[in-house]
Amino acid sequence: MKVHKLMEVNDVLTAAQRAKDTGSTRFCMGAAWREVRDNSDFDKVLDMVQGVNEMGLEVCCTLGMLTESQAQKLKDAGLYAYNHNLDTSEEFYGDIISTRTYDDRLDTLGHARKAGISVCSGGIIGMGESDQDRIGMLHTLATLPQHPESVPVNALVPVEGTPLEDQPRVSVWEMIRMIATARIIMPKAMVRLSAGRVRMNTEEQALCFLAGANSIFAGDKLLTTPNPDVDADQHLFQTLNIRPRKAFKDSTQPTVVFEQIPV
Repeated sequence: MKVHKLMEVNDVLTAAQRAKDTGSTRFCMGAAWREVRDNSDFDKVLDMVQGVNEMGLEVCCTLGMLTESQAQKLKDAGLYAYNHNLDTSEEFYGDIISTRTYDDRLDTLGHARKAGISVCSGGIIGMGESDQDRIGMLHTLATLPQHPESVPVNALVPVEGTPLEDQPRVSVWEMIRMIATARIIMPKAMVRLSAGRVRMNTEEQALCFLAGANSIFAGDKLLTTPNPDVDADQHLFQTLNIRPRKAFKDSTQPTVVFEQIPV
């Protein structure tokens, strides 16, 4: 893996303003860390969180495992949501991930929740898991003390050089089933159509919206995988008569990211 240094605060704030100007309501910042360490990089992240929060955007981070005190520092800086995906079922997890345990992930979600931070947690399908594993992941999320406010549903995008580089593309019908099930069992959650969307055509994405997805991730990349650009998403919304929700940060507002334009 090629190591990249943490971005500068001003560069991140510029990107956040650009995201807000193009209609995003939430700005998510990710670092490829196994865990957060109390050092100068974390201090820079806290500055980024504070700066994005002051723009009036919901600010989200995904930084790996958190302690209680780190979660509280993020909350004090203005963090709105923390993303930490379960990825798959507890039974299949060990076949895919060895850098941390399933309980480590659940502990991090608990620390974020205890600090009063909104939870964003979902998973990836298409890694060789069974239908039962997909059900298990959704069951774990739905039986947490409180449902995640945000549930990303990702389709694996095979990356060259990884053990899953030859995995076949997951069927759009399987994505639709995951989205619909998440919508039914976690009715108030934002179900986010996430990684893998770049490989979907307009019709496939439309079916995901009809199944219950009410949010997308927009931007150049989702950590390591490509994502449709802003122009393509705006064209998609125009084609489907979807109007994005205006950017704001207010937990009292209804959890709808877009609404249909009356015909």
